[in-house]
Amino acid sequence: MVAITMPTTTPVKLAVLGAGLIGKRHIEYILAEPEAELLAIVDPSTAGKDVAEQKQIRWYPSFAALLANQKPDGVIVATPNQLHLENGLEILAAGVPVLVEKPITDDVVSAMRLVKTAEAAGVPLLVGHHRRHNPMIRAAKQIIGSGRLGRIIAVHASCWFMKPDEYFAVPWRRMKGAGPVLLNLIHDVDLLRCLCGEVTSVQAIESRAARGNAVEDTAVILLHFEGGALGTMTISDTIVAPWSWELTSGESSAYHQTDQSCYLIGGTHASLTIPQFEIWHNKEARSWWEPLHVERVPFETADPLRLQILNFCRVIRGEEKPLVTGREGLRTLEVIAAIGQAAEAGQSVKISVT
Repeated sequence: MVAITMPTTTPVKLAVLGAGLIGKRHIEYILAEPEAELLAIVDPSTAGKDVAEQKQIRWYPSFAALLANQKPDGVIVATPNQLHLENGLEILAAGVPVLVEKPITDDVVSAMRLVKTAEAAGVPLLVGHHRRHNPMIRAAKQIIGSGRLGRIIAVHASCWFMKPDEYFAVPWRRMKGAGPVLLNLIHDVDLLRCLCGEVTSVQAIESRAARGNAVEDTAVILLHFEGGALGTMTISDTIVAPWSWELTSGESSAYHQTDQSCYLIGGTHASLTIPQFEIWHNKEARSWWEPLHVERVPFETADPLRLQILNFCRVIRGEEKPLVTGREGLRTLEVIAAIGQAAEAGQSVKISVT
């Protein structure tokens, strides 16, 4: 496990905006974290008020109501995607650092507005791509950066899982924009960007044949990275399979962990599997006629959601830089938007690297 130092300063006072599924997870992590204090829960719903009462935490129906009584050191926004821009702008206007759940907003234009507002104000804006905080990803990035794999030639991500029929009983989950590309693959796109560099163009094919909903259930994506590497990603929420981050990483107890890998990163000297963390290589000449050897590389483990909270607290105290900035969240969203455009147009879509 990663050694985490205990706080030597006053806990950072945080508020959570939105007490839904992900908001509740943030609430639990803050309550368990010595470096943080849960100042308030902000949610206009009766359910949100009930959560605050259960946790014996102050409740407010809006950020304005919270601000009228007390100013938090930071706010985590865990509201529906379409509210991220409005919520983020209001919090930034008050000069309060903010961590916005992924996606940063529901479209690139609003995401750019939020990022520019934060940068102009000099107020920290972080995005909840929590998987980057996983020590495994940091270790993989170090291995790639060390040159041990040689030049990265190709990468592949498998995101196959089965969402049960009852998942789609909620109407918005059957509508365009609520599919696995935006809701699930965005995490994987962010990790491949983190490990392999910026994506400069994409091609994609989407299908909704399995369920027939307005939203895609399956997609195949081709990626071209700035450094020349090529990538493939396949995602489907209608396949019974063990090959996805959720089912292989052991990151969440909500899923039954398998012993498989979901990412393959291939280089001219060796290849790496994630999360199995196997390095496949030749000991002598690099050749398909030579025997392959595998090395299982150890890495530290720690809860990435806790590490994300710690990073946010330490950014607020001026001790660390954000691991995932607003601009990083914007760039990942740009790739997701390009995937949708490529699938609709049936042709390659270029992405400018800013």
